[in-house]
Amino acid sequence: MKTTCKEDVRSHCAVNYGVEIFGDRWSLLIVRDIVFTGKKTYGEFLKSEEGIATNVVASRLAFLEEQGILARAPNPNDRRKDFYTLTEKGLDLIPILLNIVLWSAKHDSKSYMRRHKEFAARLIRSPLEVSEEMKSLVRKGGGFFPEGEQ
Repeated sequence: MKTTCKEDVRSHCAVNYGVEIFGDRWSLLIVRDIVFTGKKTYGEFLKSEEGIATNVVASRLAFLEEQGILARAPNPNDRRKDFYTLTEKGLDLIPILLNIVLWSAKHDSKSYMRRHKEFAARLIRSPLEVSEEMKSLVRKGGGFFPEGEQ
């Protein structure tokens, strides 16, 4: 599916720009899956707990690639599949994700992050350090938590 680059935004308010790029219901969940569980393929994104529809995954992957958040490359072991990775622009979303994680842990009594009290405490103490560690890990193709441990 080929999309055209969206050059115009509703306004040049900084909050609006972010909302237009990653403020839909699914885009940050795709970024989350890359960062926290190391997902890389379309099929892996389809297996997310939220049950994202196939057409939504395809359109969000294309949009995030078009916006420079994701890069796509053929899987070296299976050329029929593509790997999606975060670009530097995409990696810059990690601190935003981490702030959402902390906010959710505080306000959602059933947040999965409550299982990771040490991580949350460390994130509160050293957000920049944790963010940089996560960026390094994701650059190497890893995820912060093994599948299913978010």
